[in-house]
Order: sequence, then structure tokens, then C-alpha cells
Amino acid sequence: MRDHRHGENASHQPPVVWTGRATNRVQWLLALIGAACMALGVELAVDSAWTSGTAPLVMAVVGCIAAGLLVLFGTLAFVHVALKVDEKHLEVRCGHIGLPRRRIPLSHVAGATYTSHVTPRHWGGWGYRWRPEKGTAVVVRRGEGVVLELWDGHTFTVTVDDAEAAVRVIESRLGPAEPGAPAH
Repeated sequence: MRDHRHGENASHQPPVVWTGRATNRVQWLLALIGAACMALGVELAVDSAWTSGTAPLVMAVVGCIAAGLLVLFGTLAFVHVALKVDEKHLEVRCGHIGLPRRRIPLSHVAGATYTSHVTPRHWGGWGYRWRPEKGTAVVVRRGEGVVLELWDGHTFTVTVDDAEAAVRVIESRLGPAEPGAPAH
């Protein structure tokens, strides 16, 4: 989903604030599995016919509810990612609550590159990822993304729809900063 129609502006000026996002509908299925685990735990607690004692029942109930909560909230955090680029910062927010969140001053960005092929497999799964040889990434689906080259030598990758437009906006806002330049 795109929030701005890039390329239709006659003056070819980037918008003051560019926003974009990427969504992964598969995560909703995983969230339903987490909700089902929680429902099973509640069902066991309310209508239990276990005769082997209280301890195994409590362990089963707590285990089902804990597993359900972990799966539910772990997947809902990465159902979508939102990218916002304003005059001085780039901000990435995940899920409906907006956490985890990362805000990068554009003064810390050396360059931005479009990539057409970001996959969860290359990063070790969905979510907020770090790999020593690749850098950090927020991957919510397979497809296009933005790779930021930071002045400290690290990279930050994020999957987002219309990544080419995001790169154009980011590049248009980068000044002739030097490595180690102070933040604005």
C-alpha cells in the first residue's frame, strides 16, 4: 500500500513526509494459531476432566496460554512495517503498536539503495533481524526493499512497497555529509 503517489507531481519535488508500508498476511494465520493455543489453555482451565492431579493441569494451562501469548504478540508485531521519511529522519515502526521502532537521522545515512529481492530466508526469518555479515533488517515479507548504508559502516534493510520512491526521497535529502558528521 502506498500513501503517496510518487511521480505524479509536476514539479518532481519529493513530499515533505514520505510514508510507505509493507504487509504480510501470513502473519495473521500465525496469530490465529496463537489465539487458538490461548483458547485451549482457557478451555483446559474452565472445563477440565483431568484426574491425574492439579500440577499437570496447571502446567498445561500455563503452557498453552504462555505459548499462545508469545505466538500471538510475536506475530502481530510484524504483520506490517511502516516507513516514514521526513526532512531529517527515517523512522521504521512495526506492527499495530509501532514497536519495535527505529529512528535514524538522515545525517547518519551515507546512501540508500533499492533492492528488488529481500527474502526472510536470507535474513533467517521474519521480524527484526541482525546478521554480522549483512547488518540489521526489518523483514515482514518477500520483495522489494531499501538498503541504507550508514556512515558507521553498518547497513539497515527494510521491506517496503514502492522502495524505489523511498530511495529517491532519501537520496534527495542526503547532504554532502562526511563520515562521523554530527546529527542535526
